[in-house]
Amino acid sequence: MVDNELLKVKGLKKYFPISNGWFSSKEYVKAVDEVSFSVKKGETLSLVGESGCGKSTLGRLINGLIKADAGDIVFKGDNLAEASETKWRSYRKPMQMIFQDPYASLSPRMKIKEIIAEPLKIHDPSLSREEREAKVKSILEICGIDYYHSDKYPHEFSGGQRQRIGIARALILQPELIIADEPVSALDVSIQAQILNLLKKLQKDYQLTYLFISHDLSVVEHISDHVAVMYLGNIVEIAPREAIFEDPKHPYTKALLSSVPIPDPKLKRESIILKGEIPNAANPPKGCKFHTRCPLAMSICSKEIPIMKTVGDKQQMVACHLYQ
Repeated sequence: MVDNELLKVKGLKKYFPISNGWFSSKEYVKAVDEVSFSVKKGETLSLVGESGCGKSTLGRLINGLIKADAGDIVFKGDNLAEASETKWRSYRKPMQMIFQDPYASLSPRMKIKEIIAEPLKIHDPSLSREEREAKVKSILEICGIDYYHSDKYPHEFSGGQRQRIGIARALILQPELIIADEPVSALDVSIQAQILNLLKKLQKDYQLTYLFISHDLSVVEHISDHVAVMYLGNIVEIAPREAIFEDPKHPYTKALLSSVPIPDPKLKRESIILKGEIPNAANPPKGCKFHTRCPLAMSICSKEIPIMKTVGDKQQMVACHLYQ
């Protein structure tokens, strides 16, 4: 394992079978297709891309909620891709998840203090009731929820408060890696800023590592150290945040950035309108999957799959025939 590397994903695949009828051959949706990246301790890697590109599936693969078809998931030096449920159970504690919908991810029949305490009952059963209550009180207040609210149910809170509760539940076990799957997409913009600032503060205070999943590049710019851009199950570009936002290389990354509003009216950004629709993930285009929508497509793009290659001096890696 590379020094300071907490998570390494290599050649990860997940295909979901689909069938069109009794006598038809089975097809597969290639949700995650040969994905590789690594995350260092204390950093935030953001996965961005359009809906349906495989971001959430990738997060669930890494957290063991679904099983990979192929590839490696190396966490703290151990390969979890083929791990038994018993081994996965031991890694639930240092690897937690924050979900997109803060209401659907909280049990409506449990009080807040019960929701936060449940992970402690599972992973630290030796704790006394008083010790659990003390930990719940502390973590709720750290996440901005007064403890006297802990006897309430999730429906009695606003969306932003519910997401704070979800963060508290993830943080109660003192994890090293948190996978945040669109944690602010269901919230108002002003509340988004509060949650992002909370996540950044918690990262600094507790040396947390984030895998942050989002489709919103303005959110990603605020929180990321590195950014990986996904398209139809593949990572097409991965680079430090500054490189992605100042000098994107892949045509798809440029198109995504062109849709982000610029607050300064004096500055202008080239508008890139992608042609066509996102291809069917069960029958993606041959060669580069993006070539059917790419404004810079060449003949080779429809024939050969581009390999990931380092470009320039900013540690940018891009899979595009323009740089082969």
